[in-house]
Amino acid sequence: MPRIQKTETSTKLDVLAGTRHKQLHVLLLLCAVLFAGCATTRPNSAGVDSVDPNEETNRKFYNFTDTIDRNILAPVADVYIKYVPDPMQRSIGNFYDNLAYPNVILNAFLQGKVRQGFQDSLRFVVNSTIGGGGLFDMAAPMGLPQHDEDFGQTLGVWGVKTGSYLFVPLIGPSSYRDAPGIPVSLFSNVLFYAGSVASLAITGPVAVLGIVDKRARLSGPMRIRDQAALDPYLFVREGFLQQRKHLIYDGDPPPESYDDPLDDVVQNAPAATPLR
Repeated sequence: MPRIQKTETSTKLDVLAGTRHKQLHVLLLLCAVLFAGCATTRPNSAGVDSVDPNEETNRKFYNFTDTIDRNILAPVADVYIKYVPDPMQRSIGNFYDNLAYPNVILNAFLQGKVRQGFQDSLRFVVNSTIGGGGLFDMAAPMGLPQHDEDFGQTLGVWGVKTGSYLFVPLIGPSSYRDAPGIPVSLFSNVLFYAGSVASLAITGPVAVLGIVDKRARLSGPMRIRDQAALDPYLFVREGFLQQRKHLIYDGDPPPESYDDPLDDVVQNAPAATPLR
């Protein structure tokens, strides 16, 4: 089966991925404001939105997760951002990115990106050793940029349709295609195996700090959501779907994909339409 090829543009994006990770999230979510403000549902013959047929349940899960976030995670993340120096935050972020990097390596090979897979493997080795266990990104200056691959993207490259939108409680936005990537990312994380051989007294706080670090990285987009979105649920949904399209096409979606940003999640699309 043919796989999606990288272009010169996507190669440049890969090189800049490490420094523009937060900016990319903000940009994508800003674009999503346009969709959140004027989005209309796509009812099928039964009057059900074909993009989000489980919207009622998804909204309940979203509201539950948002309540936990606003009352617990967001205040803790604000304290973390305020009192932890930026260089230390970057090192902590690098550490957790490195722990999860085997997932990137695995999916690079599964997508047939053999050269990238070996480069990512070398990146992981370099940062895990001379990078102080991942605290410092020593691989990037060596020409080994950070990539972003996961099992949902792999299924997209293999031709699996996106399916319906899902909001997973306490985890966030997903889809029928992306949901299987959740356990894959868990089992490919180094911390998962460290927990089986080390004391919970060590791995527990490390896992909690990882959650705080992840929430802190999303503070900017979350503020934009709160300030700009007429419907925060739609804002998150459309932003997620746009970002997934961007990732699956390695940063260079075909121009026609922008004609209808949700065309690849409509379950009743014609069979002749290529779905990524």
